[in-house]
Amino acid sequence: MKSIIKFLFTIFLSINMLFVKADEGMWLPMLLGEATYKNMVECGIRLTPEQIYNANNSSLKDAIVALGGGFCTGEIISNQGLMMTNHHCGFGTIQANSTTENDYLTDGFWAMTKEQEIPADFGVWFLNNISDVTDKVLQGLKDDMTEKERDSLIRANSNSLKTSANEGKSKEDFAVQVKSFYYGNLYYMFTYNIYNDVRLVGAPPSSIGKFGGDTDNWMWPRHTGDFTMFRVYADKENNPSSYNEENQPLKPKHSLPVSIAGVQDGDYAMIMGYPGSTDRFLTSWGVKEAVEIEQPARVKIRKIKLDIMDEQMSKSQKVRIQYASKYARVSNYWKYFIGQSEQLVKNKVFDKKQSIENSFSLWYQKNKLDKTYSEALPLIENATKSSSKYTIPKVYFQEAVVGSELILFMLRNLGPRTPIYGALKSGEGIKEAKENLIAKAEAYYKDYNAVIDENTLASVLSLYANDVDKEFQPNLLISLNEKYKGNFKNFASNYFKKTPFKSLELFKEWVNNDKLSIKAIEKDLVYQLQNEFLDVYRYKVMVPKSSFDTDYKKGMRLFVDGLQKMGMNKASDANSTMRFTYGNVLPYDPADAVHYDFYTTLDGVMQKEVITEDKNHEFYVPQKLKDLYDSKDFGPYARKEDGKLPVGFLSNNDITGGNSGSPVINSHGELIGTAFDGNWEAMSGDIYFEPNIQRTISVDIRYSLFIIDKYAGAKHLIDEMNVITERHIDPVKVASTDPKPVPVKN
Repeated sequence: MKSIIKFLFTIFLSINMLFVKADEGMWLPMLLGEATYKNMVECGIRLTPEQIYNANNSSLKDAIVALGGGFCTGEIISNQGLMMTNHHCGFGTIQANSTTENDYLTDGFWAMTKEQEIPADFGVWFLNNISDVTDKVLQGLKDDMTEKERDSLIRANSNSLKTSANEGKSKEDFAVQVKSFYYGNLYYMFTYNIYNDVRLVGAPPSSIGKFGGDTDNWMWPRHTGDFTMFRVYADKENNPSSYNEENQPLKPKHSLPVSIAGVQDGDYAMIMGYPGSTDRFLTSWGVKEAVEIEQPARVKIRKIKLDIMDEQMSKSQKVRIQYASKYARVSNYWKYFIGQSEQLVKNKVFDKKQSIENSFSLWYQKNKLDKTYSEALPLIENATKSSSKYTIPKVYFQEAVVGSELILFMLRNLGPRTPIYGALKSGEGIKEAKENLIAKAEAYYKDYNAVIDENTLASVLSLYANDVDKEFQPNLLISLNEKYKGNFKNFASNYFKKTPFKSLELFKEWVNNDKLSIKAIEKDLVYQLQNEFLDVYRYKVMVPKSSFDTDYKKGMRLFVDGLQKMGMNKASDANSTMRFTYGNVLPYDPADAVHYDFYTTLDGVMQKEVITEDKNHEFYVPQKLKDLYDSKDFGPYARKEDGKLPVGFLSNNDITGGNSGSPVINSHGELIGTAFDGNWEAMSGDIYFEPNIQRTISVDIRYSLFIIDKYAGAKHLIDEMNVITERHIDPVKVASTDPKPVPVKN
C-alpha cells in the first residue's frame, strides 16, 4: 500500500510542477524536473540541470555551505576556500573576538595575510548527496497502526539508515540526516562533509554591515552592506580537519565566479541555500492562534528584554560589545513577529487559508474520497483549538524563563544529567567535572553582565506570574510572589546580593570549595525555581499537548497529501536542507501610488546619514566612506548606466531564515549578490507566499567588492576571485536579430 501511495504522490507532484509559478517555492535540487527546468529557462537560466546539482561531478551545490549545520548559508568564491556570507551571520564571531582595545564590531576587521585570519566558532557543511529513502523509512508500515506506532517505526528505520551510512565515518567530519517532507509523505537522506576549521578573513564595520539597524530591518529601500568573509581550511590531503596551524586553504570542488557586470530589471536570479523553517500549509486555525495569542506574547517579552539590555549597553563600551550578539538575536525576531502578525492581517491570510480548506473539502467530497480525507481538517481544528491553552505557558517558558541567562546556565550545566551533578553523586571524577564546569563558566562570564541578568530575572518572573494561568505556575513562584507581594525586583536584588553566580571569580570559589555538594546546588533558590519551571513545562505543558500534536500531525499529513493530489502544489516546507529558488530581479509596488525600484545606491546611504560622533548610531557613516563618495572613487564597481555605486537590489526569490548569506546567482552561475532579508509588506510570506509583493533583499556584489577594495584596501582578496566584468550575450535575444548567434559558455 505504501508503495502505491508514494507512486501516486510522486506522479501528482510531477504533474503539478507544470503549474508552478517561477517565483514561488524552495525546491530540492535533486527534484529539478523537466517542467521546473522549463520554467527556469523561461526566466532566463542558461545552466543545465547537471551544472546546478550533480552528486558525482562538480556543480553549483559544491560551492554552497551550511554554517554550523544551518543557522546561515555561505558560498565559496575562490579556489583558496574563500567564503562569503552575511555580516549578521558572522556577527557572533566578530563579537567574540572584539575587545575595548580591538573593537572589530565598530571598526571592522581585515586580515591582510592568511596568518592574521581568526579561528571562527563554527564549521561548514558541504552537501554530498541526497537520496530518496521513503520506501525504507516506511518499511513495515501498516494501515491499522496508531500514530505512536507509526512514529516509532519511522524513527527506528531512520536511525538504522543513519547508522549504516555513518559506518566507518568520523562524527566530527561527517553527518547523515533523514528528513521528512510534506508532513511525512516523503523522506530523503542527506550526507555531508563537515569542515571545522573556518577562519574570519574580513568584516566591514557595523556602520556598514548593520547600517540602518533595527529601524531599517526588513525594510526597503535598504542600504546595508551585510557581508562578511571567512576562509575554509582542510588538512594537507584536502580532507576535513579541526583547527590546526598546519592546515591549508580548502581546494573546493567548485567556486562561484563573481560578476561585477551588473544587474538589470528582469535579469534571472537564483538562490541556493539552507532555508530553516516555513509553515506554508498552516491552516486558518493556526493563523488565528499566531495572530491573536502566540506572536503578541513573543513580541511583548522580547521588547522587555531588549530594553533591559539597551539600558546597560548604552552606558558602557564593554557591555555593548558583550551583548551585541545577544541583542541582535533577540531583536531580529522581535521585529519579525511584529511584521508577520501585521501582514497576516493586512494580506488577509486567514481568509486565503479558509478558501483552501473549503476547496479541499469540496474536492474529496466530489471525488468520493471521504473515507481517506474527511478526518483531516477536523483533526487539525480540534488539535489546534484544544492545545491553545498550552500556547502561553509554552511561549513564556521559551522566551521568558529561559530568557534569564542564569536560569539557562543552570539548566545546561548543573542539572541531574550534567557531569558535575553525576560526579558529586557518585563521588568519582569530581576534579575533572569541576574543571569542565569552570571552562564552560569562563566562556559564559566573558559576555555576562550581572545588572542585566538581575533586571531580566526580575522581569521574566514578574511576567510569568502575571500573564500565565496559575495552573502552569511553579509552587515556588507562587510562594515568592506572595512573599514579595508581586515585587520580583526585591527578590532579584536580594538574591544577587548573596549569590556566587554573579561573577566568574565568585563562581570559581563556589565550585572549588571542598564543601560543594548536590545539597549546596539544590538549596539555591533560582536552581529550585528552574527545576520547578522545567517540571511544569515537561509534565503540565508538553506531555498533555503531545496528545493533540499527534492528531495534528496525522491531520496535516492527510491534508497536505490531498492538496498535492488536487493540484494545489507547493514545495515542501523548509527544514534546513539545501533548496533552490528561482525568479528575476524585479521592482514592486507596495501600496497605491508607491513604487519601489529594484536597486539602491550609495546616494541613499548619504541621504540617510545622521551627523553624529556616535559610531554605533544606526545611521552613522564612516568618514572614509564619505570621502570615497565625495571623490566618486568607485573603481570598476559603479553602475555603467549612471556611474553611481550600487548597494542593494531586489528579486522575487522565495527565501526565509537560514537563507541569510545565500548567494544570488545569475543565469550563468555567477555570484551577483548576497541575500540577507525579506521585505516588510510580505512578512506573512513564511505562511502564505505573496507573489506580487514578496521580495528578497540582497547586497549587490559590487558594493561588497568596493568595500573590500576601496574602503578596506584588501584587494588581495579580490585577486583570489574569478571576476567577470562583462554581461553575457543572451543567445535567445541575439537569435531574434542575428541568424548566427555567438554561443555562450556556461
